[in-house]
Amino acid sequence: MSIKVLVNGAFGRMGLITVTAINQQPTLSLVGQTGREYDLTKAIRDSQAEVVVDFTHADVGFQNAITIIEAGACPVIGTSGLTQDQIKHLKDICKERKQGGIAAPNFSIGAVLMMQCAEKIAAHMSHVEIIEMHHDAKKDSPSGTAMRSAEMIAASGKLAAAAIPTTETIPGARGASYAGIPIHAIRLPGLLAHQQIIFGNTGETLTLRHDSIDRQCFMPGVCLACEKVVALKHFAYGLEEIL
Repeated sequence: MSIKVLVNGAFGRMGLITVTAINQQPTLSLVGQTGREYDLTKAIRDSQAEVVVDFTHADVGFQNAITIIEAGACPVIGTSGLTQDQIKHLKDICKERKQGGIAAPNFSIGAVLMMQCAEKIAAHMSHVEIIEMHHDAKKDSPSGTAMRSAEMIAASGKLAAAAIPTTETIPGARGASYAGIPIHAIRLPGLLAHQQIIFGNTGETLTLRHDSIDRQCFMPGVCLACEKVVALKHFAYGLEEIL
């Protein structure tokens, strides 16, 4: 029996690719496509969707997740921009309802593996910075992937304090600091989604780099999330929880 999936934000770039991917996945069945002008609650109930994939905008992603949960479906949130407080709220709701949900800063399997490798390296190399590069239409910065990377690194390693105090001749020259890790965000036409995590040690550096060169790279992770989320009884943050 295939899992019934509705795609919210189905008419945007990511939504269109997601619709195609779900239609090609034997374990999934596309039962609805919605956009900005649709009544999401009604669409979920009319279609009897078990899972709703949301690829919309940061300003509505959190409320969409709540709407999906309250309509009785499991949210798979690919929309970036969720805050830690919002994630905690979604975790609390799903825990209370014993309902599955997932939000992933990045659905690329390669990007998740990069973050997991960084988590292990951080236990042995305590100096690290992140450079993330995205297309110029991306509205939020730093990216959710960079922030999640910083969280995972900070949780697993013992970050070193800067040996020499740094003076910024121009404010922001050293990037933003998140979880104690400098993050540098680049926005340029011609890019899609790219990240480097650079570790430094005495006399050496170690660089992890991931490049998304086609949005198709996110689809295996999206389909995996749709398959796994129905068995969850909590709200997961990060694809690594189900990989």
